[in-house]
Amino acid sequence: MRDVLDQVLEWWESGRRFGLATVVGTFRSAPRPPGAAMAVLDGEVVGSVSGGCVEGAVYELATRVAGDGTPVLQRYGVSDDDAFAVGLTCGGIIDVFVEPVSRRDYPELGEIAAGVASRRPVAVATIIGGPGRVGARRVVWPDRASGSLGSARLDDAVDDDARGMLAQGSTGVRRYGPAGERRLDDLPVFVLSFAPPPRMLVFGAIDFAAAVARIGRFLGYHVVVCDARPVFATARRFPEADEVVVAWPHDYLTTTEVDGRTVICVLTHDPKFDVPLLEAALRTPAAYVGAMGSRRTHEDRLARLREAGLSEEELSRLRSPIGLDLGARTPEETAVSIAAELIRLRWGGSGRPLTETSGRIHGER
Repeated sequence: MRDVLDQVLEWWESGRRFGLATVVGTFRSAPRPPGAAMAVLDGEVVGSVSGGCVEGAVYELATRVAGDGTPVLQRYGVSDDDAFAVGLTCGGIIDVFVEPVSRRDYPELGEIAAGVASRRPVAVATIIGGPGRVGARRVVWPDRASGSLGSARLDDAVDDDARGMLAQGSTGVRRYGPAGERRLDDLPVFVLSFAPPPRMLVFGAIDFAAAVARIGRFLGYHVVVCDARPVFATARRFPEADEVVVAWPHDYLTTTEVDGRTVICVLTHDPKFDVPLLEAALRTPAAYVGAMGSRRTHEDRLARLREAGLSEEELSRLRSPIGLDLGARTPEETAVSIAAELIRLRWGGSGRPLTETSGRIHGER
C-alpha cells in the first residue's frame, strides 16, 4: 500500500472515485503479501496484487466497484475453474478485497497519508465479509480511534488487536463474532498496519557499511550509519543512508530508540569500538545483532565480552561472523550475505538452496 499511496492520495484529492484492490489473504505460493495493493481509475493502474497473474481480472473488478460503489471480496487461484485463465499458475491462492475510494467513501485517507508521511503509526481495520457491514472501516492510532465497525464491543476488540499488530508491524485478518466475541470467527476484519519502517543501525563508516546501507534501504529499513570519525562519517560517502551520525558508537546506541524490529550491524571490527558497543547492543531488545570479523576476532571478542560481564544467554544472540556462508568477498557480496541472514531469521527459512528442499516455499512466519 505504501507503494501506491502517493498516487492514491492524488486521485483522492481530485474528488474522483476509483477502485482500490488490496491483498488480504494468501495461501501457498502467493507472490505478494497481505497489504499489497493496486488502484484503478479511468484506465490507469498503479500497483500490483499478484505480480501479473491476476491483474487483468482485478482491473475489471476494480473498475466495476468504482462504478457501483459496492465493495467485493474475491478469491483468485487454483480453486478457480480455469486457473490458467484467471488464476495463479504458480499454484497459490490470494484473497483480494476491492473497495470504492473517494473523499466521500474514505474521508480518513488524507489524515492516514499524512500520518504515514510523518512516520506516525496508524492501522486501518476494515470488515471484508461475514455478517457485518462489509466495507465498514475504523482507523486506529496508538492513542485514539475513529470510525466504527458497527458496535462498541466490536470496536474495542479490534482496537486492542490492531494496536498489538501495529506494535509488531504486522498486517492480516482477525476474526470475531458480530459483537466482538473472541470465540466466534464468522466476521473477518482486515487490519492494515502502517508502522514506521524498522531501523537498521550500521556502525563503522567503511566501504562494507556503504554496501550494507544500500541493501538495507532496498529492503525497507530506515538506515542509520554511525562512526566516531567525522572525516569518514559523511552523507556524501553514504548517500543511501537516511541518517549519518558522528558519535562514539556505544554512546549513540544508548541514547537512540531500539525496539524488537531494530537490526544492529557492527562492522567496526576494532575492540575499542565494538566491545562496548556489543555490550550495550546485546542488552537491547533488537531483533538482530551481527558483528563482522574473522573467527579469531570473534573468539577474542567473546572473551572480552565475558570479561565485561555478559552472560552466555546474552552472548548467544550475537550473529558473528555476520551473514550467511555464501563465500562473499566484496563489500557488495558481503552485504547480500547479511541481507540473506536477516531474511532467513525473519521468515524462518533454512538458508539451503531451494533445489535441495521440498514442500512449501513460503512457510509461516
